[in-house]
Amino acid sequence: MDLDDNSGNLVQALTNGDPEKISTSRFSSLLASKDRDYLLSSTTQDDQVKISDLEGKVIGLYFSANWYPSCRNFNKVLIGVYEQLKSNGSNFEIVFVSSDEDLSAFNSYRESMPWLSIPFSDLETKKALNRKFEVEGIPYLIILQPDGSTLHDGVELIYRYGIEAFPFTEEKLEELRREERMKHESQSLTNLLTNPGRDYLLDQTMTRKVPVDSLIGKTIGLYFSAQWCFPCTKFTPKLISIYHKIKQSLEGKGGGEDFEIVFVSNDRDQSSFDSYYGTMPWLALPFGDPIIRTLAKYFDVQGIPCLIIIGPDGKTVTKQGRNLINLYQENAYPFTDAKLELLEKEMEEEAKRLPRSNYHAGHRHELTLVSEGNGGGPFICCDCDEQGSGWAYQCLGCGYEVHPRCMRAVDPATAASVQHT
Repeated sequence: MDLDDNSGNLVQALTNGDPEKISTSRFSSLLASKDRDYLLSSTTQDDQVKISDLEGKVIGLYFSANWYPSCRNFNKVLIGVYEQLKSNGSNFEIVFVSSDEDLSAFNSYRESMPWLSIPFSDLETKKALNRKFEVEGIPYLIILQPDGSTLHDGVELIYRYGIEAFPFTEEKLEELRREERMKHESQSLTNLLTNPGRDYLLDQTMTRKVPVDSLIGKTIGLYFSAQWCFPCTKFTPKLISIYHKIKQSLEGKGGGEDFEIVFVSNDRDQSSFDSYYGTMPWLALPFGDPIIRTLAKYFDVQGIPCLIIIGPDGKTVTKQGRNLINLYQENAYPFTDAKLELLEKEMEEEAKRLPRSNYHAGHRHELTLVSEGNGGGPFICCDCDEQGSGWAYQCLGCGYEVHPRCMRAVDPATAASVQHT
């Protein structure tokens, strides 16, 4: 690996032994420079902590930046975990590796952090760490063990397990995975949605209590959403429309099959919950119910809106309910693998009848029909802003993509008048 000469002793650390191993005797070399053997503490710019004081601890190298919303969101979660671990006396420390654009942003961001930081001015050490660990996106959390081993998926583990993941060893993680598998194997609607003090859900009036047991045997969508989230407020009206269509279709068929949605609120206060839920025609967990956080962790919900589908047997059918609604609308029901396989075959047959290329009212260049097998893949439709996969009309020049169903064909002259945005 080609590192600059002025990156300090890090070069020696990277050229001795296995690059995936970091022995404690060389740990200081990762974080120090030629003229610096300390880190900044969380109190003031001038307060320093010797890097040698970290020997023997489990260390998290935290690559992050103030300008990126995903980092700020994860930062709040990580602070909570860090403070709990420190209060428990855990042998754990975090070192912030900044990707901020200027010293002011760095200082502002660092004020919220209770851990250590590499000085903003030490650009070479930060660059070398990014290269060493092949950091391609932030937030990114590398766990360094006292025995020299490293673990690269710290962000996912913090989101998924919180303080339970400590000390982030393979043995601990395998124990957590085993417990998780057992929970999923014994999963039922009752143990998902009830707690010792509540065995009901709220209906649309927020006055009637609907027993959770009354939903057993139905297909259930757990809808994680919040009024403050723009993608949520955009998706909710679509989901309401699809919900009514599915319900009407099932009523027409008879046979006792049914579909229901349960709102799992991420709203910030009761009034926001009341206002947002007031637009919805389905059931809800009470605002602030402790089971909400448990469900988000259990299903590893890292972004909203999110629609988890639970089958009539109480087991998880898919975590991709939102994407399937966007792709197939009400036809996605009951969201099973068998139904999706059928829909994919139908999409393949429909694609055979589509023109190979066309001009779209929303774009000035010619669009070409592509699939995952010939240059396509998962995408965000530039017309409806929702996710797509499989077939798409794509501009081979600039990457503009739309769902086939969103294609509004026009003649080339009309398309040429469309202004780029």
